[in-house]
Amino acid sequence: MIRHLFAFVGSLWSGWTTLSVICLVFAFWQIGFETFGPLVLPEPLETIKTVGTLISESHGLNYILITSERALLGFLTASCVGIILGLMAGWSNTLSVLSRPLVTMMQGMPPIAWIVIALLWFGGEGTPIFTVFVTTLPLIFAGTMQGVRMRDGNLDEMADSFRISRAEKFIHVQAPQIVSYLFPAWATSFAMSWKVVMTAELLASGDGVGAGLAEARVNIDTVATMAWIVAVVGLLLLFEGFVLNPVKSHVEGWKNDV
Repeated sequence: MIRHLFAFVGSLWSGWTTLSVICLVFAFWQIGFETFGPLVLPEPLETIKTVGTLISESHGLNYILITSERALLGFLTASCVGIILGLMAGWSNTLSVLSRPLVTMMQGMPPIAWIVIALLWFGGEGTPIFTVFVTTLPLIFAGTMQGVRMRDGNLDEMADSFRISRAEKFIHVQAPQIVSYLFPAWATSFAMSWKVVMTAELLASGDGVGAGLAEARVNIDTVATMAWIVAVVGLLLLFEGFVLNPVKSHVEGWKNDV
């Protein structure tokens, strides 16, 4: 009971902290607007109104949904493949050694290079999804492999002493430890997927938020540019507050019981 109360108070405090940071960002934004003028930084209130206009318009909301679908599809595909391969490499020293140069190569490859390759392979439609997949896969793979290799062996021995099945040991003993290492890489990969998909859309697609940014750039429309950015960042903050943080509290709850 007390633990849940502290968790609730902690979540409230985290929410107030996030709100305070947002207010601080808008305060500096207002100062930048008054200092440099609307061509460099538009008025925050006008940008917020433009965000509302974009969401209320069918094409604006459709662009946001298209970008969300691409980012989530690429991210979820990378999660499935990366977790499976990471588990295999974590339990195999040979695969772990062989995978290191490949992971280093994939992490060192800039997203813009993957976008060019994807354009040659898939054309405009498949480029954003593939780019998200190939740029987030190494992080998820490395996080999963690290979780397997860094798990507490004493807990495995304790589970073996109770003679539980391998499936039960994995679900109740090993998986929570693996997820605690995987989650930071998973959250980072999710945020990265949005940046990558918007970049791919900016260069290779005729729809999505990236295409909206490209259109705003052509029209030299700073307000629309900032409105698209605010819409995406706001969506990410909502997802973090209502999805990622509760999941993190749940998957790391075992640490409080140890």
